[in-house]
Amino acid sequence: MEREKAEKRIKELREITAYHAKKYYDDDSPEISDFEYDMLMVELRNLEKEYPDLITKDSLTQHVGGTVKEGFEKVEHEVPLQSLQDIFDFEELYEFDERTKKALETNNVNYVVETKIDGLSVSLEYKNGEFVRGATRGNGLVGEDITENLKTIKNIPQKLKEKIDIIVRGEVFIGKKEFEEMNRKREENDESLFANARNAAAGSLRQLDSKITASRPLDIFIFNVQKSDTIKFTSHLESLKYLEKIGFNVNPVKVFCTSIKEVIDEINKIGENREKLSFGIDGAVVKVDDLRQREILGVTYKTPKWAIAYKYPPERKETILKDILLQVGRTGAITPMAILEPVKVAGSMISKTTLHNEDFIKEKDLKIGDTVIIQKAGDVIPEVVGVVKEKRTGKEKDFVMPRKCPVCGADAIREEGESAVRCIGIECPAKQYRNILHFASREAMNIKGLGDSIVEEFLNRKMIENISDLYKLKLEDIASLKKNGKKFAQNLIDSINESKNNEFYRLINGLGIRHIGVKAAKSLAKAFKNIDNLQNATYEELIEIDDMGEIMAQSVFEFFNQTQTKDLIEKFKLYGINMQVEENAETDNRFEGKIFVLTGGLENFSRKEAEEIIEKLGGKTSSSVSKKTTYVLAGEDSGSKLLKAQKLGIEIISEQDFINMIK
Repeated sequence: MEREKAEKRIKELREITAYHAKKYYDDDSPEISDFEYDMLMVELRNLEKEYPDLITKDSLTQHVGGTVKEGFEKVEHEVPLQSLQDIFDFEELYEFDERTKKALETNNVNYVVETKIDGLSVSLEYKNGEFVRGATRGNGLVGEDITENLKTIKNIPQKLKEKIDIIVRGEVFIGKKEFEEMNRKREENDESLFANARNAAAGSLRQLDSKITASRPLDIFIFNVQKSDTIKFTSHLESLKYLEKIGFNVNPVKVFCTSIKEVIDEINKIGENREKLSFGIDGAVVKVDDLRQREILGVTYKTPKWAIAYKYPPERKETILKDILLQVGRTGAITPMAILEPVKVAGSMISKTTLHNEDFIKEKDLKIGDTVIIQKAGDVIPEVVGVVKEKRTGKEKDFVMPRKCPVCGADAIREEGESAVRCIGIECPAKQYRNILHFASREAMNIKGLGDSIVEEFLNRKMIENISDLYKLKLEDIASLKKNGKKFAQNLIDSINESKNNEFYRLINGLGIRHIGVKAAKSLAKAFKNIDNLQNATYEELIEIDDMGEIMAQSVFEFFNQTQTKDLIEKFKLYGINMQVEENAETDNRFEGKIFVLTGGLENFSRKEAEEIIEKLGGKTSSSVSKKTTYVLAGEDSGSKLLKAQKLGIEIISEQDFINMIK
């Protein structure tokens, strides 16, 4: 590949892999299979190998994916929790063997082959034989302190059989049967299903509430000694046997091999029997057994040189696409679902899977009645990868994506540049959980105490069906949800009642109109003064508003022309919710026509608080410095924005200047 094209593709691959790594490691909700992600990483690695001068620190080939989730304490790993280099054929395994022997200057190398558990990697720390701390891998150097959550896993010993200081590494997972049973119960309760066991395990382990973790069927296998000050080992297999002896649940598949041929035979054997395993795997790990040899081989920035992971290719099967049904998600996205003739793939019976969106259906040229190819790598959600067109009979039917929501009948809109078709009905039952949470959020109606679990409880018990029902809630009904819940109920009722008197812009923001945030809500409130004017506004009137683009204006216009929106507003009027700008309120527009850019850290305000003050006084804020900027408010450690302001001759003000301006 030409250098210019390679540079462009490397940049694309870094952005794509960074996005999917975040979905996998941080959000626990991958959008592509492990195999697809692996292939992207292989392409990136090969291009960087060809053009090493294009390697940068932010490339995922240079570090482990994953960050620390907000709400958890950071843990610096004494010994880095590295990832493994993945390979996909036995030729690469022979190369690994040759490299190893060459570096060690000996042909006498023994290996241990283990199953590569598909879960979440953690470290467990013991002092004097007692469990004191556990952490996620994170980025390999810094992870999350999840000690309390790990204590809920029965196979993690709280006390060892010997009083030693040791740090071990393991993989938390959910077994196949346990995963199926968990999803069956969720389906019965009309809850969203987990895509696969790995995501379920990772999501369960990274809960801020350890009670949720305790309710999930988590298990663990230990596979490595990270550090031990009390006891020294000479071989990996010896260390694993010792860990079993003192009470750890060690990876059950650990086979000693004296040659690379034996390694390959064992990998094939694991592959043939993987369906019989009670836990999900996505490969086999090959490790040098001799710990002294490991020290000689060393590690790279990201991976150990003494281990490698062989990834099994995804299994594929043919089946019939019997029908395409529609699901409406909590954001209103309408997702087509393939209903399949049940087929067993990679140990699981598959009868349905997502078809993502209408572009996916068109791209694959899918028709109802087609013979399709299903792929499933390990425990990852199955996917339709193609059609066997030679088996078409002519009786197959085309699928057309609807433009009305199948749940509530409201308009279903696909915006330019988006792949999803979305229901825009404000009272659509499928969207209520998310709608209510947004409505109650701090930047909207600011209803204190109305969190995720309470909203879910209200909906499950049919105490509310939509946003307006919040204003019908009774004290005794809320109090019945909790032991001694009267005080909680009274506080929540008070907060709901207080929200009736909120500023008009908060209600507009709370309605959750697509593309409309706090800033745009304020502009709409200021321009139209009350809900009737806003509801009757034409597209032409909306587009004239400051900061209102074409897509935003269209979104507002379509939203207020829905029957469901009109019904909701009538209910709000009955409950006495403020839906107008207070005409008598004195307005201070001292910053009207002025644009502020904030940079650096402020002592007396958060960035958000300063922005709110500026907007309340009629000004605007911007994220970038330009000739239109009036002031740059520069705090501590101001960076490039300050330099640009100096270059353009923009007036720079300090925090004290700003305080004087707003007095």
